[in-house]
Amino acid sequence: MKYLTWLGLAIASLLGTAQACELDRNVRLAGMSWMSNLMMVEIEKAILEDGYDCEVVVEFGDTVPMIAAVVRGDVDLYNELWIDSAPQNWISANEAGEVVSLGDIYSGGVESWWIPRYVAEQNPGLTSVYDLPDYKDLFEDREEPGMGRIYNCPEGWVCGAINNNLLQAFGLEDDYIMFSPGSGAALDAAIASSYAREQPFVTYYWSPTAVLGKYDMVELEMPAYDPEGHQCNMDPECESPVASAFPKASIQKTIPTALQQNAPEMAAFFAEINIPTDEVNTLLAWADEQDAEPDQVAEYFLANYESLWTQWVSAEVADKVKAARQ
Repeated sequence: MKYLTWLGLAIASLLGTAQACELDRNVRLAGMSWMSNLMMVEIEKAILEDGYDCEVVVEFGDTVPMIAAVVRGDVDLYNELWIDSAPQNWISANEAGEVVSLGDIYSGGVESWWIPRYVAEQNPGLTSVYDLPDYKDLFEDREEPGMGRIYNCPEGWVCGAINNNLLQAFGLEDDYIMFSPGSGAALDAAIASSYAREQPFVTYYWSPTAVLGKYDMVELEMPAYDPEGHQCNMDPECESPVASAFPKASIQKTIPTALQQNAPEMAAFFAEINIPTDEVNTLLAWADEQDAEPDQVAEYFLANYESLWTQWVSAEVADKVKAARQ
């Protein structure tokens, strides 16, 4: 039997084909509704298919059911688990050894208040949220003269409650209003319009996103992150809002623990995947400008970021992926 196994591998090598995929079934990747996830899924799919000879399917769904699918073992990889906000079913499964985190997929998620760089350069004294009262005329709200405007995220998002509480915690409620657009698209449109005309504005935003890849923005300084205070700030009914920065989010990959046993090489590949957040922003901005589909972004990444993704895999796998594109 050992001789036949060796002979089969030798023949495969002579024929220029690699060993079969570690799994004798489809590899199942969780697909969300946003570009950063879909882009990563297509990158992983291309490498798995061309480098590991696997058949890959993408299971689409919302965050909660897809995390539940990983917990059940119905999905092999979930790419963007914001670990500080992980649901209890994942935490319980992780403690029971049924699922495992494979570390960060990006260098970190960022939430903050931002101004355009052209505003920062024209107003060098504006570096902190505590400087904003001195600049409220610069950011005047046309609908409420005498008050400055800070763009908030849409009503109903958790960040909206946080920003409303921070307005009070930073002592800005007499100088600024939190303006909530009707949707995420409306917020993006307001930023794009103001930036194109080089108008001054202050806005909440998060990363990785196309917006922070497309526009040169400067983060306003905030006090140090206070975990307990941030928990209160998340509550719209927080009685004593706390002056706290947003946490620097850890966005991780997670798989069923059984996959490490059944496909250790594949699990090792998943563990190595990591893209610096600034590069993710740049890729998302390129996708937005080109109106590219996720698979087109993946091909652009494989062609232009070879020095990055080849670190995730063996030289043999890398050569196969590159050969498939020649």
